[in-house]
Amino acid sequence: MLSDREILSTLEMLRSEHLDVRTVTLGVSLFDCVAPDVDLFCDKVRRKIVRLAQNLVSVCDDVGDKYGIPVVNKRIAVSPIAVVGAAFGREDLVKVARTLDEAAQMVHVDFIGGFSALVEKGFTNGDVSLIDAIPEALAQTERVCASVNVAGTKAGINMDAVFMMGHVIKRTASATAHADGIGCAKLCVFANIPQDIPFMAGAYLGVGEPECVINVGVSGPGVVRKAIDRARKANPTLDLGQLAEVIKRTAFKVTSVGELIGREVARRLEIPFGVVDLSLAPTPNVGDSVGEIFQSLGLVSIGAPGSTAVLAMLNDAVKKGGAFASSYVGGLSGAFIPVSEDLNISEAARRGYLSLEKLEAMTSVCSVGLDMVALPGDTSAETLAAIIADEMAIGVINRKTTAARLIPVPGKKAGEKAYFGGLLGEATIIAVANGDLSTEFIRLGGRIPAPVQSLNN
Repeated sequence: MLSDREILSTLEMLRSEHLDVRTVTLGVSLFDCVAPDVDLFCDKVRRKIVRLAQNLVSVCDDVGDKYGIPVVNKRIAVSPIAVVGAAFGREDLVKVARTLDEAAQMVHVDFIGGFSALVEKGFTNGDVSLIDAIPEALAQTERVCASVNVAGTKAGINMDAVFMMGHVIKRTASATAHADGIGCAKLCVFANIPQDIPFMAGAYLGVGEPECVINVGVSGPGVVRKAIDRARKANPTLDLGQLAEVIKRTAFKVTSVGELIGREVARRLEIPFGVVDLSLAPTPNVGDSVGEIFQSLGLVSIGAPGSTAVLAMLNDAVKKGGAFASSYVGGLSGAFIPVSEDLNISEAARRGYLSLEKLEAMTSVCSVGLDMVALPGDTSAETLAAIIADEMAIGVINRKTTAARLIPVPGKKAGEKAYFGGLLGEATIIAVANGDLSTEFIRLGGRIPAPVQSLNN
């Protein structure tokens, strides 16, 4: 139970510190929509999504108004299309993607995720068809997001899938070259993908999830930064251990707000409540930055020496605070470092404080990975695959989720700007050192085995 003082501090978070519920995501199982004919399948999918989600946006808005807590994004996540649409070929799956996009527009949600495949140990025919369909599907839709899990701690790394995704990313960038390769901003490559992520582009509804479910993503980097600033101003002698406690207590309050909203939305829709994902997910808005937290903790900029240690402390404190607040914490829950979606991180990249190599080091302790990283358009598929492979190895060895959302911007070079707009923001294109030195390695293919510590777990 929150005390009066904590309630007042929460109200201050709402008024001036950018506290919001970043997303309410409705998970919808499509297993009962399976059909041998693609037109019948699409019709069943459209009908089910509209039936379950037709009141999602209005209910979220009503609940947000009731509590004075805005629900910024309303989204849908569906069963992996490579599984429920396994009987279809590439062209049919592009049609399925268009159907998902139409359904999302009909119910007025921001994004719909689940154009996904899980290939950490190998491919089915449906997986291959879906992966081949991704570039065209993302180019022909506005709200569809795709994800492919190519690695896992118990499976190892499917290097054939990694190589394939390098080519898919290049094709997707080319298909959306008119908008700086924005299709790649809707595509994530994962290791150890959770089944209940509410955040895009990785959201999908796992095979062990209910028929439908409400998952909530709460963010609050501005809240955390202000809490640190207040604490240091009140007591300049606070050390990092004491500041970690400040972050943990703040995460507790933010998680409590998220679960309150999520349960109320679920109750009104008569849908089970799933998880609250407390991820510090920034936006391009001033004052809503993860990068600014690093400055509040004494670094001149994210990317400076010490950044990995700060991120490790931040991620751990957020997870501890969330776990203390709720028994239903899930998804990713930690700190994101998406380059284009965070003004401060984007500026650090522009100034040269943040290199691709430093970003990779920091992903060993963050919640996701190389996120919304704009790269030169001439970066080869083999080099993209090698970057992905490194990121997947971090996730596999450390038993954590990692992801790569890489955007090779067609026609642009390192130091130039890529513009994606809205929540996706803009980013300075980061140089890739030692590119095209990994081609032979990537082309070997096969599966890098699981680490030994995972074999008995």
